Amino acid sequence: MSTPPDGLPMYRVLTGPDDAAFCRRVSEAMSLGYQLHKGPAVTFDGENVIVAQALVWPGLP
Repeated sequence: MSTPPDGLPMYRVLTGPDDAAFCRRVSEAMSLGYQLHKGPAVTFDGENVIVAQALVWPGLP
């Protein structure tokens, strides 16, 4: 597949608390064919660890 399914963008950034739901969202994107773009960014909001992970579609120019 040369473009992401369902009209999804070529580049995505997923964010959220560092929990199982966030890990599932990243895993689902990878199962569609997205690849991780570098490592995650992590911060702490005073209560939770918040993660941001960029994903790219293979062949992104």
